[in-house]
Amino acid sequence: MAIPRQLPNAITIARIPLAVVFFVVLLIGGPFGSDDLTLRWVAGVLFVVAISTDWVDGYLARKYDIVSDFGKLWDPIADKLLTGAGFVGLAILGEWPWWVVIIILIREWGVTLHRFVVARSHIVAAAWMGKLKTAVQGVALSWCLLPLHQLIGMDWWSVIGVVLMYATLVLTVVSGIDYVLSQVRGARASQQ
Repeated sequence: MAIPRQLPNAITIARIPLAVVFFVVLLIGGPFGSDDLTLRWVAGVLFVVAISTDWVDGYLARKYDIVSDFGKLWDPIADKLLTGAGFVGLAILGEWPWWVVIIILIREWGVTLHRFVVARSHIVAAAWMGKLKTAVQGVALSWCLLPLHQLIGMDWWSVIGVVLMYATLVLTVVSGIDYVLSQVRGARASQQ
């Protein structure tokens, strides 16, 4: 079965407005302690659906050999908009500390800015560590956004959330260092 060549890119682009809707619903719904958890559930499910499209568009592009420079550039940007909305939303709601969110956002947007700067000469695709970082961020944010602890009644839910938050922080910083080092190595190799 053939799929339209632009389907993976359309899925990537759809993640951008979905990130905005998710962010607004999250803030309207408020923190876990609010009286109305319905909007928090809606926000959490929107996030899970949106972050899942990252896997879908990549899978389709690779399976049908329709990987594009557009997708290589915009897929990580759409991811960063979505995860950034999650991080900032959780910080606004007081569920993640701002210092953690700021460190993550500096790394995320620093790499994104670099990708835009060098886009005229070459496209920097996400490396394996960046993909792992995005997957861990998606799991950590999903864990913290979905109010499953309300249904399950587990006290350790928040402990696992904190562990995932710090694992996300460490992996985000380490993958940022890896990105910088690989760009420096690439620049040196091209000068020789």
